[in-house]
Amino acid sequence: MTPEKAVVLCVDEKSQIQALDRSQPVLPMMPGMPERRTHDYLRHGITSLFAAFNIADGTVIGQLHRRHRAIEFKKFLTSIDKAVPAGLDVHLVCDNYATHNTAEIKAWLGKHPRFHVHFTPTGSSWVNQVERWFGLLTDKLIRRGVHTSVKALENDIKAWIDTWNEDPRPFTWTKTADEILKTLADYLAKTKPLTTENQQDT
Repeated sequence: MTPEKAVVLCVDEKSQIQALDRSQPVLPMMPGMPERRTHDYLRHGITSLFAAFNIADGTVIGQLHRRHRAIEFKKFLTSIDKAVPAGLDVHLVCDNYATHNTAEIKAWLGKHPRFHVHFTPTGSSWVNQVERWFGLLTDKLIRRGVHTSVKALENDIKAWIDTWNEDPRPFTWTKTADEILKTLADYLAKTKPLTTENQQDT
């Protein structure tokens, strides 16, 4: 449930995105033939995408940086601050990665009291909806892309975000929290290590 007079943004970084130039173009999928691509390529550098996914309307705020540090994250927070109307509180959902939790970031947040940070539990990145959006970006653009420079890669990512925001799609959970927790409990029960007693019986 979204708080009143606030936006909820799922925030994370997709780091180390490589600009890859394949030796041959990707061959599209045809009837009876899967999509084909060569496995040899040239690396032309990397970039990192900082993204904030609005859970209510599906829009995305994105920013690209060549480095992936707290200083870049602070610049991204500033861009969020400018993008979100002044009358709204900003609730950020993000993981407890060191970049999100430095003294510099805490100082910035202290000067921007409308920002409220909610950290996901360790090992629960799937809870953060921006990860699902990163999956779409990877499948639709990055994995199939051929880029001869980092600039070309960044331009394509920006264009993809612009196109997404023309017709944004929020994600809807198809299971309740209780159903998700039950599935997790069942999985943990199946993967539980053998106890000393069980080991002696085998």
